[in-house]
Amino acid sequence: MSSLYSVKDKYIFLIVSFALWFSHFIYLPILTPYIETMGGKYIFIGIVLSSYGLMQFLFRLPIGIYSDLFRLRRPFIVAGMLISTTSCLVFALTDSLGWVLIARSLAGIAAATWVVFTVLYSSYFVDREVHRAMSSISFVVVLAAQLIGMSLSGFIVNEWGWRAPFWVGGITSVMAAILSLFIYENKEVNASVPVKVKDLTSVIKEPMLIKVSLLSILAHSIIFTTMFGFIPAYALKIGLHASDISLIVFSFMIPHAIATLFMGKVIVPLLGKWKSLNIAFLASAFFTLITPFMESKGLLMIIQGFNGFSLGILFPLLLGLAIESISHEKRATAMGVYQALYALGMFSGPFIAGVLNSGFGITTGFYFTGILGLIASILIITWSRKEAITLKEHRSISS
Repeated sequence: MSSLYSVKDKYIFLIVSFALWFSHFIYLPILTPYIETMGGKYIFIGIVLSSYGLMQFLFRLPIGIYSDLFRLRRPFIVAGMLISTTSCLVFALTDSLGWVLIARSLAGIAAATWVVFTVLYSSYFVDREVHRAMSSISFVVVLAAQLIGMSLSGFIVNEWGWRAPFWVGGITSVMAAILSLFIYENKEVNASVPVKVKDLTSVIKEPMLIKVSLLSILAHSIIFTTMFGFIPAYALKIGLHASDISLIVFSFMIPHAIATLFMGKVIVPLLGKWKSLNIAFLASAFFTLITPFMESKGLLMIIQGFNGFSLGILFPLLLGLAIESISHEKRATAMGVYQALYALGMFSGPFIAGVLNSGFGITTGFYFTGILGLIASILIITWSRKEAITLKEHRSISS
């Protein structure tokens, strides 16, 4: 591809990527309170929130494998946008808690196609720039889709009612589905080496991929239990209004987006990958654990800002580590494994927190989530020490 053509393709791709996540995040801050207005209890809210992750767990790996076997990316992206449209429209048209659960499950299936998005976008870059690619697409997703979507959510509800965000998401999705037909896919990247099923199954056993996936399970449990889960409900519980949710979202998402830029250019080069992960997990654990003690809007905004920055370091770094050592023809499978496994966190985190919140109060879920961050830190320290010992032994043998 020429440089001009590459730039055009990247812009088209990023616009469609924006639309996929914008359509899901435009209603996310009001989803928990909205279900409460329909009579849903915390345990049901936890089921709805977790269904999003469960569908991704079930569908991401098959999507990745079939994408590699058929050497196709774009058809999966188009399908994802159409399913996203259906999800938003079901939300907008229903009065039933059962259909709300179905709509959120469809959103999870649409999000499962992200495995193909990330692999196709990384093919636009040379291998040494894979972290840069993941950082840039994470920035677009976080700053544009998540920040704009979640920030507008409360305002849209105040102006046009609870269902308006779902209509906005549906319209955005259908427009992006049309645009996705023009996404460029260089099939020569996947056609160079014949792919066999046994080659793809070997990817699942990659030690680094399993480690990174486990850490990502914990990271996604944290964010989908806090800001993407029960933080809006907690904010209303301590006396904030629906319009204040946008301020809480801003306080989280702006540092979250800034961190994605600093991650690849400053933080990782300065501290290294393992140390960056460890510090980010420890920070997130601390700020999550003290969240129940924040009973004013100002303090809650400050804590969410620090937590947003910490989590903003984690996700693009883990995403790059998942595929950087995997060959191009197997990357959709590797990304399918990675994203399917971390979807366990999107499922189990909110579900367990929902059960705990129902039994012991909404603050209990934050304590549970903070402990997950501490567990991640322990794993990182253990693995990095083993890696250092192995490297030392290897050098001794070589000398």
